[in-house]
Amino acid sequence: MRTILYLIRKEFLQIFRDRFIGKAIFAVPLVQMLILVPAVTFEIKEIRLCIIDMDMSSDSRRLINQLEGSSFFRIRHSTFSEKEARSLLHKNRYDVILHIPEGFGRDIGNSKAGALLASVNAINATTAQLSWTYLNGVIRDYNINILMENPGSISTAGIIPGIDITNRYWYNEKLVYSYYMLPGILAILVTAIGFLLAGLNLVKEKETGTIEQINVTPIRKYQFITAKMVPFIIIGLLDLALGLALGRLIFKIPFEGSIGLFFLCAAIFMIAVLGIALFISTFSSSQQQFMFVAFFFMMIFILMSGIFTPFDSMPVWAIKFNLVNPMAYLIRINRMIMLKGSGLIDISRDVISLTVLAILFTGFAVRRYRKIV
Repeated sequence: MRTILYLIRKEFLQIFRDRFIGKAIFAVPLVQMLILVPAVTFEIKEIRLCIIDMDMSSDSRRLINQLEGSSFFRIRHSTFSEKEARSLLHKNRYDVILHIPEGFGRDIGNSKAGALLASVNAINATTAQLSWTYLNGVIRDYNINILMENPGSISTAGIIPGIDITNRYWYNEKLVYSYYMLPGILAILVTAIGFLLAGLNLVKEKETGTIEQINVTPIRKYQFITAKMVPFIIIGLLDLALGLALGRLIFKIPFEGSIGLFFLCAAIFMIAVLGIALFISTFSSSQQQFMFVAFFFMMIFILMSGIFTPFDSMPVWAIKFNLVNPMAYLIRINRMIMLKGSGLIDISRDVISLTVLAILFTGFAVRRYRKIV
């Protein structure tokens, strides 16, 4: 134990001897939280709409007014030329073109279904789907208004059948997107600190030759790997605390669960991530090699973790891959603890899986590390 403590002290001195790394360790969480939390969102606040109104009737005008009254749409242009509208859509000037054909008002007046054509810019599939959903909502409200004004067109009894439903959103009542994103951003934060800095630290010692001095000592491999991990676990948890504090103070992020359980799970996650980083660094001969491999794994872990896309909507092979993705577990754990107030029993399956990964990856790092004696 005494040997490990001396090695940990040596690691802290080596880390903070580099002034840039010492500043970056605490500057990175500040920058990430202030930029990523408000910026990374799938919310659409303004859909640029172009109108082709070939009918010019009171009914088409009323529909346009209803779109203008929506908080999602901004009518930026109106034209009678379909060619011009498609050209503007091609130039990415607008998101949706709504074509109201001639005879739209006449069909509605004759109790017939009015036809509309919506052309949606689907380069961004998420934006296209949400735009279409919002447009359908406005048109549905427009239809209800027409039915209310002409009840005789619905049934001989003149009654509009319907179901009155009341909804309530649990755990995020106001649907604030930052509440959903911040737990994932915190996971990215500790991953960047642990995964990159720990691996680079070991590879740097290889390049400078200082690791050879340790290799010829009677220090055991598990002592060396433990000493490499502990400083970055402490630094990662401090950065996590800083990020969580910023989220609470600046973005008013709720925290319903146990703070102790939150940091315990983060510590297990850090062990798993550091195990992967040190395992990669054992066969990397330069910092460039490590950065290339580390970037590859980090991109896969982040993009498949469920931070941007729903986990359950992924294909089967991706869901199976996430069984060895520690970020997928931590993001689920963070969201459940922070937003739901879940206890250990609720997240026990994810905690056990994360613990198994931590043991396996650390074991790989210890086994792969080579000593001279």
